Amino acid sequence: MTGMQRPTVRPEAFDIFWRFTAERHRVFEARASGERGPWTEDPILATYKFCNVYRAADRVSQYLIRHVAYPSVPQSDVDKLFQIVAFRTFSKIETWQRLEDELGGAPTLHDLASGRFEAALTRLRDAGVTIYTGAFILCATDAYGRRIKHLNHVELFKKMFLDSDFPDRVLEAGSLREVYDLLHAFPLMGDFMSYQVAIDINYSTLINFSENDFTQPGPGALRGIKKVFRSTGSFKPADIIHWMVDRQEEEFDRRGLEFNGLFGRRIHAIDAQNLFCETDKYCREALPALASARSRIKAKFAPAGQPLPLFFPPKWGIRPTSAPVDAAHVTASTHSTSQFRDYALQLF
Repeated sequence: MTGMQRPTVRPEAFDIFWRFTAERHRVFEARASGERGPWTEDPILATYKFCNVYRAADRVSQYLIRHVAYPSVPQSDVDKLFQIVAFRTFSKIETWQRLEDELGGAPTLHDLASGRFEAALTRLRDAGVTIYTGAFILCATDAYGRRIKHLNHVELFKKMFLDSDFPDRVLEAGSLREVYDLLHAFPLMGDFMSYQVAIDINYSTLINFSENDFTQPGPGALRGIKKVFRSTGSFKPADIIHWMVDRQEEEFDRRGLEFNGLFGRRIHAIDAQNLFCETDKYCREALPALASARSRIKAKFAPAGQPLPLFFPPKWGIRPTSAPVDAAHVTASTHSTSQFRDYALQLF
């Protein structure tokens, strides 16, 4: 980035970014090790719900990694790719579990081609099940002319997996950016969703790129960047994210903050992207004068059961030391959908 005009930080918000990161992760570590609450004296963190510092440690991502990216029942590469894309489209564990109950297992391309997948989704909708998460907004265009959201997504999946060479091109991709571009080429796959799905695919063994190779800031991250920086200079939002990743050890050390990462794993671009979103939320309470399109934090914190074993992509080479790893999961031959229902609902 030689010759670029450097960004100018807003000191109070810049400081919050690092202090929030250290304290939020300390809470995660305390809960993972089974410590009893309260876990923080920070009144904002104690009152409101915030995502984990590491995306892979959040509830939905943990379920995806454990059950979709690394399933107990072997899947073909193309079926696994379809399952990852479909799961993240709904981003709702309960929807996936109900689909598995309806179909007798994870949905496959045969289910997609035969109409069983569509019929199962329609039965859920007709039964009053909310299929999609409310965590983020999907592209709502009627791209395939079917009027109902889940039917348009069924058509999207057909275009991706039955009518194009998309699966082969993803499996042969040479970079995370290329995977993003392949996803982004389809209607309904906006900037943010394409990036999130690319990261999810990269958790699996289907591809293997650094999470620092490419980033695509979402709306929440862009709001956070505007609060943390008075000016970004000639840096684009993605440059800002990489700038934060590069200087993490320096900033923690400067403030005397203890931060050992995710069992030794540094913050990567996807995590810093999310942290800007969470900093935007935190600043709504801590620095309310920094107005944005969002003025309050909607979700209150509510502890959810006992911490359970964490599971991260084995290729990362990290092993949780403060919570047991469910190593048996990797070699287990069978499991029922309902067996993990309590697990899914209690992940923190």
